[in-house]
Amino acid sequence: MKLDSICVYCGSSNKADKKFIDLATELGTLIAENGKRLVYGGGNVGLMGASSRAAYENGGRVLGIMPHFLTKWELPHPEIETIMVDTMHERKWLLFAESDGFAVLPGGIGTLEEVVETLSWHRLQLHQKPIVFVDKAFWQPFVDLVDQFFAHHFVPDGFESSFCVVDTAAEVIPAMQKMLDAQKTKEIYGVVP
Repeated sequence: MKLDSICVYCGSSNKADKKFIDLATELGTLIAENGKRLVYGGGNVGLMGASSRAAYENGGRVLGIMPHFLTKWELPHPEIETIMVDTMHERKWLLFAESDGFAVLPGGIGTLEEVVETLSWHRLQLHQKPIVFVDKAFWQPFVDLVDQFFAHHFVPDGFESSFCVVDTAAEVIPAMQKMLDAQKTKEIYGVVP
């Protein structure tokens, strides 16, 4: 599988710390500069808006996917292609279907809900797309929770390879490519069902 489109899961709060907004801006810029398409939730607010605007302003391809009802809070960027859907379920499905990998920036309940479903689908072997969390300090409590799942045998051995955690935006695309290369090696040697 090639890495052409990267979905960015992230917070939509305009009150987010500037360091997170800067991280989102850097990631959007890097996605564009590397010739990848940025796929996101369609809002022009918070980290979502920062990453998509950065990609768009740097000549990148960008696709937003937004439920109609969210336009009250998360107005789409008028110049970015946006697919309007009826439900959150449709949004999540299209985010998944349109993407080859997932970059998870800091966010809240919505971000967590999106990535947990994506991880669950990976666990169920419905996909092998790379999932990369960005900002180790922010995501450490989640990593600790996953460690609890392992300690109590709620996830199988090998689940740890379904995602990785990096510190910087610059590490995202190389990490995704490394995960895809490892997946290809497993397929060649018949390790993956």
